[in-house]
Amino acid sequence: MPPRITPKERMQISRQVMPEQDAAARATNFLEVNLGLPERLALLEADRCLQCKDPRCAKGCPVGVNIPKFLDLLSAGKLAEAAQSLLCDNALPAVTGRVCPQETQCEAECVRAKGLPVGVGYLERYVADWAREHRDQLPQVKPQPTGKKVAIVGSGPAGLTAAGELAKLGHDVTIFEALHKAGGVLIYGIPEFRLPKKIVAQEVERLQEAGVKIECNVIIGRTYTIPELQKQFDAIFIANGAGLPVFMNVPGENFKGVYSANEYLTRINLMAAYDFPRSDTPVLNGQRVAVVGGGNVAMDAVRTAKRLGAKEAMIVYRRTHDELPARGEEVHHAEQEGIKFEFLTAPIEVIGNDKRWVTGMKCQKMKLGEPDSSGRRRPEVIPGSEFVLDCDVVVVSIGTKANPLLTATCPDLKLNKWGNIVADENGATSIPGVFAGGDIVRGAATVILAMGDGKKSAKAIDAYLKTVAVTA
Repeated sequence: MPPRITPKERMQISRQVMPEQDAAARATNFLEVNLGLPERLALLEADRCLQCKDPRCAKGCPVGVNIPKFLDLLSAGKLAEAAQSLLCDNALPAVTGRVCPQETQCEAECVRAKGLPVGVGYLERYVADWAREHRDQLPQVKPQPTGKKVAIVGSGPAGLTAAGELAKLGHDVTIFEALHKAGGVLIYGIPEFRLPKKIVAQEVERLQEAGVKIECNVIIGRTYTIPELQKQFDAIFIANGAGLPVFMNVPGENFKGVYSANEYLTRINLMAAYDFPRSDTPVLNGQRVAVVGGGNVAMDAVRTAKRLGAKEAMIVYRRTHDELPARGEEVHHAEQEGIKFEFLTAPIEVIGNDKRWVTGMKCQKMKLGEPDSSGRRRPEVIPGSEFVLDCDVVVVSIGTKANPLLTATCPDLKLNKWGNIVADENGATSIPGVFAGGDIVRGAATVILAMGDGKKSAKAIDAYLKTVAVTA
């Protein structure tokens, strides 16, 4: 049978453009920015895949999605088969299709990348959304129960992924979540306009339908300890993230009006502070909001401030535009929405009035010197360049670190100098049967890398449980 479309014809198809909300309109609401490809454009974009014999794109995916397979099925109009293939490889495709940095991973490996790579992320989102709306057309396979019980600490991307993989293998899985809703950073950290909470809830619901149990309001290290869980479960996967904020350690940082990005986004995303007073959670809606940092979290915070009514929402970053660690798409969207960027600028003091309310930040200008350990040029102070940046809210978004609450109650768990759990490439820790992955191991990183850890650890946990079963 001849191919549906020749490689030459595929090469002539231009990359399809993602429809999105008008910038001026979206800067005033929390509705999703990207609107998703319509069916016609999705099928056309899928036709751009050359179906390489050695698909480098799949090698660039941290969770190992068979990208050519699901794209080929999509191109042929076989939506149910495409969805089944994608869900087999990826526990949270509707999430990764929206927030995964495909441009530096699978799409960067695409042989068409020198022009415009295939829009893998757009198509992953399209197929995942179709699957959510057509659950009845997907097979529901019930695995044979193994009789083994696995506890998972944390319901973020690593924990949810591990839970989904282990449930598919027939294990009895229980997730323990400290907050009152499941989803971890997906629910408290990423704003509605990037990742609608309804989608996270539906992904969690799908895992629960597969047999995963979730207990919220359970703090491991307080409600239970790891040694206590060991008495109830055959294996444990720790995926509680790195949720302790890092601050600048400058004078005035404890003034009223200074938030960590964690607190700011949690109040708004999880606790609906944007709807105060109908919501019980307040948040300061500053007129001039300065967000310190240049990563994805900083972009989320500054774009949120704009939507809460800030007349001026600005990023304060000590390097230049070229060194911003945030995704290019998020920076582009922020620029479209009127976000101001103060580059080569480093805060040295938060200024407040006699009632300790923030009135500004004293900053100094920087220049770029030689590259540092990150490979980026090191910012250096320009003497005599101090100035005051007017603002009434400061959001600090310069990173997070491990919370010692859990590890302090488990002294046998080996940690590194930063307080992260030491684990091997499969997630195995210093305690037999206890595995770990995601930010608690690698430090603050991306959703997809955490998911990759969850998937690898699930495989290792399954192998460990089989070993235990043989030796028991």
